[in-house]
Amino acid sequence: MERYLLVGLGNPGAQYAKTRHNIGFMCLDALAAAHQITFDGKKFKARWGDGLLEGRRVLLLKPQTFMNLSGEAVRPAADFYQIPPERMLIIYDDLDTPLGTLRLRQKGGAGGQKGMASIIQHLGTQAFPRIRFGIDRPPGKMDPAAYVLQPFRAEEQMLVQETIARTLKAVSTWLSEGIDTAMNRFNGTAEQAAAAQSTPPQPDSPPPTPTK
Repeated sequence: MERYLLVGLGNPGAQYAKTRHNIGFMCLDALAAAHQITFDGKKFKARWGDGLLEGRRVLLLKPQTFMNLSGEAVRPAADFYQIPPERMLIIYDDLDTPLGTLRLRQKGGAGGQKGMASIIQHLGTQAFPRIRFGIDRPPGKMDPAAYVLQPFRAEEQMLVQETIARTLKAVSTWLSEGIDTAMNRFNGTAEQAAAAQSTPPQPDSPPPTPTK
């Protein structure tokens, strides 16, 4: 059975566990809990778990290299299990996307996210699916490097959990129906995605009335 590689980005250690930069780890932890997968593997400079999602064999990978060196974990895992880029999905935080918003893409650059830059460098390609989980820009003149290492505020927690739940649905859709369907169904805020799904297809334009 073909394997799929699901990677959540973050930093190891209890001091980082609930920070914005670790939302990839949080999503993978929620996914593992929902499907009774445990992170009992320690290889490839990562913690990993193996299981089935949507009838697909999946490897859930949490690099333990610290964010900026994430590619050092992803590339060896992909090589060992012979997983091509199109069967990978990377989940990571994005400063330029509002909290509560998801951006799914088939491919693309790192957008300043150093973990993604490392993965692109080690894989030698940008052509792999990803989910950008919005965490908002820092307030005022706060240093972004300090901001991403802060926990989510209490008033943000409900929205964070709702967005994690949407991320899990997006992952399932990607596995079962492909990245295009997942993009159409889950890109944007929860309200935008729901509106896009509920919009009926527009009828074809009627043929022009013939002139006499």
